[in-house]
Amino acid sequence: MTNQPYVLDADILIAAHRNYYAPDLCPGFWDCLEHHIRTGQVIVIDRIEAEILNPEVLVQWVARATDGATASTRSQPVSDAYRQMVDWVKDNPQFQPAALDEFGRGADGWLAAYARVTGAVLVTNEVANPNKRNKVPLPDICAQFGVRCINTYAMLRELGARFDWRQP
Repeated sequence: MTNQPYVLDADILIAAHRNYYAPDLCPGFWDCLEHHIRTGQVIVIDRIEAEILNPEVLVQWVARATDGATASTRSQPVSDAYRQMVDWVKDNPQFQPAALDEFGRGADGWLAAYARVTGAVLVTNEVANPNKRNKVPLPDICAQFGVRCINTYAMLRELGARFDWRQP
């Protein structure tokens, strides 16, 4: 296990809830996340919480798991790191204007900036795509700014999570 906290992309929670870790199939996943959120090992930032609009049960779970206190991105160091990332996207001829617009409107830049400033590991379902032009992939911005970026399964392995089936 790493000493670095893990900061979650919204898609980690949304995709898990809809698909592979649906609460009715894998309640242990949600119990595990809630435990690690309460210990500070897993973090949900304010801007990611704001992106999770439905289903209502997931919105309520995030509020309960974080005890209503998500990590704030409202600090000068995070704002400065975010501005550096926006400038890099803007100055990079690879990206189309729409990619910059989306990056500026969404939470991804703030998530990467928070991870950079705090030394957190960013957890996302996105995959690196250095040739992508219409979107800024989180793993690519992380690589550019020295932020460690992994997927859900790597985080769970590093946390030592085990989801055992018990015969009813």
